[in-house]
Amino acid sequence: MNGWNATVEAQIRSAQERGEFDNLPGAGKPIPGREVPYDESWWIRSFLEREQIPPHLMLPTPLQLRRRIEQLPAEVRDLPTEEAVRSYVAGLNAEVLSWLRTPTGPRVVVRPVNVDEAVRRWRADRQRVAAVPAPPEPPAEPATRARRRWRWWRR
Repeated sequence: MNGWNATVEAQIRSAQERGEFDNLPGAGKPIPGREVPYDESWWIRSFLEREQIPPHLMLPTPLQLRRRIEQLPAEVRDLPTEEAVRSYVAGLNAEVLSWLRTPTGPRVVVRPVNVDEAVRRWRADRQRVAAVPAPPEPPAEPATRARRRWRWWRR
């Protein structure tokens, strides 16, 4: 075992003499996370950050469903038609019913969404947005100035 260790040490020493360890990225900088207390799940957190995975996707299915139900008004707010809202809510309800048939994870109360209530809230949100006056448009430029630009552009 000593012969093997000596060989490795000799290779490291020769690499240092050749300068192969000079100017490495991070040289002279502190090791990241050195001041942070030890966390058993550090590798999970670093994986989520590196891969940019939202933490809510790690929740069990019933909690994901409850979260989606709570965020439903914001999710359907920009949908263009009532049919689109009904279709979105129907898809969410299908996922809820699928989970209710074979529940997994913690026991959490999750109920299907009332489609008519979701549509009623969607209409109320759209009417509220329509009632808010749009910001005034900037004054139009005089026609002569626009013509000058056009002439300049055509040259």
